[in-house]
Amino acid sequence: MEIKNYLFMTKEKTTPRQDVVRRLKIVEGHIGKIIEMVEGSVYCIDVLQQTSAVKSAIKKAEEVLLINHINHCVAKAINTKGKDKAIAELAEVFRKIA
Repeated sequence: MEIKNYLFMTKEKTTPRQDVVRRLKIVEGHIGKIIEMVEGSVYCIDVLQQTSAVKSAIKKAEEVLLINHINHCVAKAINTKGKDKAIAELAEVFRKIA
């Protein structure tokens, strides 16, 4: 059973790769604005709200990447005797991002 990628797609029906790139470019721009906020001595709580938004955007990009990996790489590995390695990789990823 395939986990549906469309759960994380935009209205334009982008591919998972396009979706991740779009999200990371937003993060990139957001980081620049956060740096400007810190340099401009903006109220700390306002900066923290923006850093929280960046973390959320990165988490969403990770979700898209992980679902795409499961649907393609892990599924292929299970069908080609690479199951143990794929499961070990997934376990390691979950340890790092949890």
